[in-house]
Amino acid sequence: MSGYNAFARYYDELTANIDYRKRALYFNEIINRYKTTEGMILLDLACGTGSISEEMARLGYDVIGVDNSDEMLGIAIEKKFDSGLNIQYLCQDMRNIDMFGTIDVTVCALDSINHLQSLDDVRKVFEKVALFAEPQGLFIFDINTVYKHRCVLANNTFTYETDNVYCVWENSLDTSTDSVKMHLEFFERLENGLYERSSDDFSEAAYSEADIEAILDEVGMDIIGKFGDDSFDSPVDNTQRIVYAARSRKKV
Repeated sequence: MSGYNAFARYYDELTANIDYRKRALYFNEIINRYKTTEGMILLDLACGTGSISEEMARLGYDVIGVDNSDEMLGIAIEKKFDSGLNIQYLCQDMRNIDMFGTIDVTVCALDSINHLQSLDDVRKVFEKVALFAEPQGLFIFDINTVYKHRCVLANNTFTYETDNVYCVWENSLDTSTDSVKMHLEFFERLENGLYERSSDDFSEAAYSEADIEAILDEVGMDIIGKFGDDSFDSPVDNTQRIVYAARSRKKV
């Protein structure tokens, strides 16, 4: 897992195409479909710069955002000061989260699970989510599919340009595991017209649906929804992102 030292500075600018309000409303609809408890405490796991946390707080949830990157959380806290929203941010590794109480809904978005480098790490995260879940609490998360790793990310190079930064994103696919190594080069425009160069590296692992679903079962969570590409349709062969909704088996 990476701290995203350079990426954090440009993350919001380079992901400006993501409609966080729309994603929050989508998660909210999933929650409303399946939620059986009355509480509104929501954990935004791997919250990054807090964009989802902000939108979920605007929808009325009591939000706790957790991330292991000081740089990302610094930006999230700046947003919190600007918005005035009552969000609590904690710097924790999501494999070892330690909450002060139980959680009604946990959300983990934008392929953060793929950034875990082994099934053992995935199991640790799911175990912690299950441990701190309220009885019948929900866990909503997404994963990039093997298809996306093989056919979309693959060995491709992407470029992004904004008013302030030019980014070259180079992928390298390991065909034996379908994991993708990612190297990012940033060229930030300075006031004097020159560019400052920095870089970051991270990787995404590919996990089969069978493995993910087996671990959920092992930690005591039942799958109650499985959707393709941020819709309410079932996944198909060329689905790039699967969204899972799971519920804790704990009884009141």
